[in-house]
Amino acid sequence: MSPAVITLLILLLAAILFLTEKLPVAVTALLSALLLYITGVVDAETIFSGFTNNVVILITGMFVIGASLFETGVAKKIGQLITKFAKTEKQLLLAIMLIGAGLSAFLSNTSTTAVLMPIVIMIAASSGFSSSKLLMPLAYATALGGMITLVGTNGNLAVQGVMENENVPVFGFFEFAYIGIPLTIVGIIYMMTIGYKLIPDREGGTMIGDLDLSKIENEEKNENHTPVKQFMSVAVLIIAIIFMVFEEQIGVPLHVVSIMGAVVLVVTRTMTEKQAYRSLDLSTIILVAAMMPMATALGETGAANMIADSVLGIVGGDASPYVLTGIIFCITALLTSVMSNTAAAALMAPIGLVLAVSIGADPKAVMMTVAVGASAAYASPIGTPPNTMIYGPGNYTFMDYIKCGFPFLVIQLIICVIVVPMIWPF
Repeated sequence: MSPAVITLLILLLAAILFLTEKLPVAVTALLSALLLYITGVVDAETIFSGFTNNVVILITGMFVIGASLFETGVAKKIGQLITKFAKTEKQLLLAIMLIGAGLSAFLSNTSTTAVLMPIVIMIAASSGFSSSKLLMPLAYATALGGMITLVGTNGNLAVQGVMENENVPVFGFFEFAYIGIPLTIVGIIYMMTIGYKLIPDREGGTMIGDLDLSKIENEEKNENHTPVKQFMSVAVLIIAIIFMVFEEQIGVPLHVVSIMGAVVLVVTRTMTEKQAYRSLDLSTIILVAAMMPMATALGETGAANMIADSVLGIVGGDASPYVLTGIIFCITALLTSVMSNTAAAALMAPIGLVLAVSIGADPKAVMMTVAVGASAAYASPIGTPPNTMIYGPGNYTFMDYIKCGFPFLVIQLIICVIVVPMIWPF
């Protein structure tokens, strides 16, 4: 049996376990990585390489920075400010999605989610609303906002990199906004109407790692709620945001910035060491890290190419550009549900470029479809770090993502097939 087939079988097993939740999601992810090693698909270095991956390190640091907003009482003040203008759950949902999409257009989706998540949980707890009704819209908003600019998500950069290597005219910084803004508007409307009804309303969701947000917030006296510590918490966050926006000019990677910020918070005693450890959601960190060997295996064994070739083979080489656009979107969206959006974009971009040339279509139209599809990980908790980060605090199940995310995937497919050819004619 070829490594590619073995990889697909292990992926199928993981999907079944994720859907049925017979095992905790983090355990399922670790089991998948171990099976890949036992069957010889990946080596010993690869199996735990995800734990040193930049995204995992970024998540770790941002968990601490995000939690500091709560520990110092900043989240409470921000929450009070937002609830002053947003009185109902629907108004809160709108505010959260607008803020999340706006920030993620210039910051990483992961960073935006990590910073806003404790604030959203605090608002839900203090207002008596269900955090599960607010966290999934937050994750979706960060994905949508990431499609507005070139730096909004690494998937956009991966597509741009392939185009540069092949000497194809590249996208401008805000050119993604032509499709990103319409999708964001439709996404907000969807989550406030159809999506809102599909999101479960569950109790719980007041935990980030081992940090019980509601319990600490209910304490009348908290020595951490001092002006100095609040200033430090906000200062670290703002400086981290500035470094992330100007990453290329400053030259400090995002994951290094997040860890630097976390260390500064502990060194300055804005947070204690125990508080920092408590803020880490190990289930999320393990899930993201342990699924990375699967993404590596899909790419290196050719399993992902087998999926793409099989679907494209059914369509045929003489398919219309519109049909091809839809197919490319579907394949990319499928891949990004089981691997990172960066990996999915990097995998599909060369395929899309070849197909565009073969049918005489504008490469920009096809490549934009790949970029949009790579960000469409709404129907899976493992498709993107923000989806994974809200999994525990929102008390969601795998099926919750499918129920709410799949209808929006269909809507996004329709918009993509209609809007992309209008902006970038074939």
